Amino acid sequence: MFDPVIAPSGTLLGLLQRGRGDGTLHALTAPRSEALAALNHCVLRDPRHDWQVENRSLYYARLHLDLHGGLEAIEAHLFDPEDILDTDESRTGLALAVLGHLASYGRQDALHLLRRYAAQGSNWAWALDELALRDDDAGLRSLAAPVLARFSTDAEGEAELAATVRDAFEPRPWRLWADDPRPAVATRVRAAQEAGSFDRWQRQMRPAGPRPGWSVQAVFDWAQQGMDRGAALHVPAARCLSAVAGPEDRPEIVRAARDGSDGARCTALRHLADTADPDALDLIEAAATDGSTAVVDAAVDAFERMRSVAAVDRARSWARRPDALGEAAARVLACRGGTRDRDLVLGALREAVRGEGPDATTLWTLVDGAGRLGIVCAAPVLRHIYRETASSHLRGRAARALAATDPSFPTGFAVECLWDCEETTREIAARHAETGDARVVDRLRRLAADPAEEAEVQTAVRSRIGPEGTAV
Repeated sequence: MFDPVIAPSGTLLGLLQRGRGDGTLHALTAPRSEALAALNHCVLRDPRHDWQVENRSLYYARLHLDLHGGLEAIEAHLFDPEDILDTDESRTGLALAVLGHLASYGRQDALHLLRRYAAQGSNWAWALDELALRDDDAGLRSLAAPVLARFSTDAEGEAELAATVRDAFEPRPWRLWADDPRPAVATRVRAAQEAGSFDRWQRQMRPAGPRPGWSVQAVFDWAQQGMDRGAALHVPAARCLSAVAGPEDRPEIVRAARDGSDGARCTALRHLADTADPDALDLIEAAATDGSTAVVDAAVDAFERMRSVAAVDRARSWARRPDALGEAAARVLACRGGTRDRDLVLGALREAVRGEGPDATTLWTLVDGAGRLGIVCAAPVLRHIYRETASSHLRGRAARALAATDPSFPTGFAVECLWDCEETTREIAARHAETGDARVVDRLRRLAADPAEEAEVQTAVRSRIGPEGTAV
């Protein structure tokens, strides 16, 4: 899947793509046709950079309900001929998740569309998972025949069916079909369940990787073998090293951290950092200077895991370095530094936005640090990140930091955050939004009554609503 093209943050489409609360508020005041066009654009062309962790489906489903939108565009997208050619679940996953939420709100047309796609579409497993949470037994039983027909009855087809049943995200349909009154259905599903369980048992009996009795060099060799085939194994290798290495092996491990192969060096650096070895920091600095890209990344990651006072002190001397270790040092100070480190964290935050923009990976930790350290003068750059980032998770972190640093947050961004796509951001808003705004009071009441809302959000909402439904 290619990275999505995100519209400017000041446009309706850009707001909806980002999942901002202002997107919903603007859509509800825009011409309905324009709002529906922007909404459908988002649903059919997933705007998330990381679609596996960022939330949009409930956000879009709620707006779809508020706009009284139809499902024609979603239906055309799901059953487009491209569905046969492009079977990547990211093409249809967001649309199916939106349908799932619409079905949970009582939209029968969404439920019927999910059933139809589960029977005919390429990404049928996702649709079946949505139905497993929302459909009744009769609806799920009606899908047994078309789903099983996807798998041939030869050995290869039965093996594929067994793997599908074994790895199913939502097991309810398969358990229901295993007790189906139709013998042809029940017998086949039970056989697949048994085969899947047996396969799982076999894999547990044949583990790959290190064995008891391995030497330190054997662990290093295993890590290098993984690196040679493109698999980063230095993290599990470091855990194995902790099990097999004794005090007498330290010189060998230090040598590997200084000039071993890339796999051995990454493993040794991680092990020495995790065990707080006195030479770990010097070896990490050397690796960041002369190591390969893989070694530098491993050294930086190992350093960020260190919790010692010495690591924080070293971070203060490294924070101005113009390299990956300098960025890592600023993140360490953001996580574990004190008030004396505010200027270093603020400088790193500003530099990251200037150099890499509002979606830089390093910003996640730096934004958290600005809030943790209460850096009031960071509020302007935090507001910029909040507005411009395409990551709804980073925006939520910016909102949390603004709640700790920006006195205007309760009457400003906190209000729109009540409509945000991320439940954690809505929770922050529910705790901070100024209830003098009539929109806030009405929104709090709606969230409290919405069965689809997360429990944490509703707990925060109820802390703001009195026994008679008045805002507090």
